Amino acid sequence: MSDHYHDPADLKLLRDMKQLAPTEFAAWVGLDKIVGREDGAIPRKYRELIAIGVACTTQCPYCLEVHTKAAKAAGATREEVVEATMLAAALRAGAAATHGAMALKLFDKA
Repeated sequence: MSDHYHDPADLKLLRDMKQLAPTEFAAWVGLDKIVGREDGAIPRKYRELIAIGVACTTQCPYCLEVHTKAAKAAGATREEVVEATMLAAALRAGAAATHGAMALKLFDKA
């Protein structure tokens, strides 16, 4: 695998990041933990399905792996995982279309 693309070994560098920016790293870890909350108004399974949808739009393979496993453990089905990804795809397509409208507006103003 290219050393310019996703490599699971890169995750070892998180230790360096923690040492280099401890306050920011701790804030990120705290924020990341909200997905796994069990006491939120949104049940855990749905929190993980939302995380899968977001991971599809941000294209983070590490997030996809973690949250897909967690969704399955929380009782999500294959169908729910696919629907979450298709919802993300629909929203991403919608954003492309509306940005296309913006491009047309900018073209007309130029």
